[in-house]
Amino acid sequence: MSGDHYANLTILESFELYAAKSGEELVNEQLYHFVDRGERKVAIRPEMTPTLARLVAGKFMELPKPIRWFSIPNLWRYEKPQKGRLREHWQLNIDVLGGERSMADAETLLFAHELIRSFGGDSHLDMRINHRGLMDQFFGSLGLASDQAHLVTKAIDAKDKIGIEKFHKWLGDLGLGTAEISKIDSFFNEGFEVVAGKFAGPAVDEVKKLFERLDDLGLRGSYRFDPSIMRGLNYYTGTVFEIYDTHPDNRRAMFGGGRYDNLLGLFGKNQLSGVGFGMGDVTLEDFLRIHDLVPDLSAALDVWVGVPDRAHFKPAQDIARRLRAEGLSVGVSLDEAGFGIQIKQALKMGARYALLFGEEEWKNGKVVLKNLAKNEQLVVEASEAANVIQAKN
Repeated sequence: MSGDHYANLTILESFELYAAKSGEELVNEQLYHFVDRGERKVAIRPEMTPTLARLVAGKFMELPKPIRWFSIPNLWRYEKPQKGRLREHWQLNIDVLGGERSMADAETLLFAHELIRSFGGDSHLDMRINHRGLMDQFFGSLGLASDQAHLVTKAIDAKDKIGIEKFHKWLGDLGLGTAEISKIDSFFNEGFEVVAGKFAGPAVDEVKKLFERLDDLGLRGSYRFDPSIMRGLNYYTGTVFEIYDTHPDNRRAMFGGGRYDNLLGLFGKNQLSGVGFGMGDVTLEDFLRIHDLVPDLSAALDVWVGVPDRAHFKPAQDIARRLRAEGLSVGVSLDEAGFGIQIKQALKMGARYALLFGEEEWKNGKVVLKNLAKNEQLVVEASEAANVIQAKN
């Protein structure tokens, strides 16, 4: 995504911000909150989207549209720690505000797909898409009042976690009869073409256009319509999606997000529709581990620069800066020592090369490059050290 900006935002927000738009479960059961010294009720952020909306609303006239933001905050929720969930975690958030809706939705989903593809894991993704407007139409066909439909949404969101029997009981406790429950079950089992024929309108048109965009981007076969995807947060109004791991031992959502139309209106008169997703560090790590895709993060050192004596500390640092400017990772000794000790130190640091020099080499503009894996060394011009190392990679 080009033109993106990093958002580094406060960890504290007004409690009322989440109470207004984030949903009962998060506010009543998961939110860490307290009264500060100014007698204000504040909360430690459990998510970033409302905070982002407040920021954008405050700078609405200054920001070129569409607005692309990303952030990697740490978040807190009072949840039961379990596989894939911790009370504190780090989360990648991607948001696009403005632009044509289907284009922004498609770009956001493409970014999620490409992110996992960069690890080599795209064949293990199950991208599930729904639309909250379509669900509102369906609830209307059942004759549900808005409050009752809202509660049914919560039951649907939990369906896969609690099982079909508890799901049916939950619906019954909400006042739905056998006929309504049967229609809900049938709705879940119908393909998109059938559903689109029954509920023609703006929501179906948006889903169709999104699917066309995704096909054009080469994602045909990577996504599917799933009417059970609801997303529990109250601010979602359009497209909603979750991206699951297909591994039988890790069938859980890694990404979740959707479109929010009315969130900026909480903070002023300007409205701007947005779409985004969040992906937690814990779920990503679980995915990478179970598919043996964890990258090597050891970041081997390219060069270790020795310091022969106090007088040559500055030349050693000068060489290191030149090598770093050429894209090499470089460490510099902070001890004065001879070649033998410096080579041992370079080996302990895991460096590929040791760059060494003494008074005589430096006077002649030379350095000794030692390939530590091959135990080979050569004398080169100090100005050519980076080229020699890169040529041998």
